[in-house]
Amino acid sequence: MPDLHVLALFAAAAIPVALFPGPAVAFIVTSSLRHGSGFGVRATAGVESGYVIHVLAAVCGLSALLAASTVAFSAVKLAGAAYLAWLAVGAWRSARRAGDERVVDAPGEPAPRGSAFRQGFAVGALNPKTAVFFLAFLPQFADPARGPVATQVLVLGLAFIAIASVPDFTWALAAGRLRHHAARVRRAVVDRLSAAVYALLAGVLVSTGRASG
Repeated sequence: MPDLHVLALFAAAAIPVALFPGPAVAFIVTSSLRHGSGFGVRATAGVESGYVIHVLAAVCGLSALLAASTVAFSAVKLAGAAYLAWLAVGAWRSARRAGDERVVDAPGEPAPRGSAFRQGFAVGALNPKTAVFFLAFLPQFADPARGPVATQVLVLGLAFIAIASVPDFTWALAAGRLRHHAARVRRAVVDRLSAAVYALLAGVLVSTGRASG
């Protein structure tokens, strides 16, 4: 098990990384703007749960295979990009249906409660760069002299998720609050912006390689 000194050093290194907005934050903010803070919070919980998959992969050594194999990395990357593209299409279709509805005043089409967590989980789990990040970052703070490395990597990975969840949930709540201040904005405008964000994230995911972290 990592001692308190190691955990403190790890937290000091992890906090700046967790605070830097990435694709997951863009997804969380977009979800809250489209469907409200409740949906965004559930989506954030899904994202953090998806990260657990990468932590377990690092513990089992699967991330090493993902980092070393171009085929495996590309397959996961394309799966994630395809899912984001599917979300973009869904948002664009929602914009066409919304017409002149307002973001808050009109009920629009209610989002299924379970879809928020599922969408977030897929976004968190289907990003191979996250797996490679955990593989490169977590072992630096593990020491065989302190016990099984796998256990240390698991504890550090869960600690990172706990740290990252604070700003992520904050983004969800802030975006949900902003949504209520944007009652005059047409729902179709938000949905089109959401579609553009999802499409951009899909393009970024496709264009990035393993070496970029």
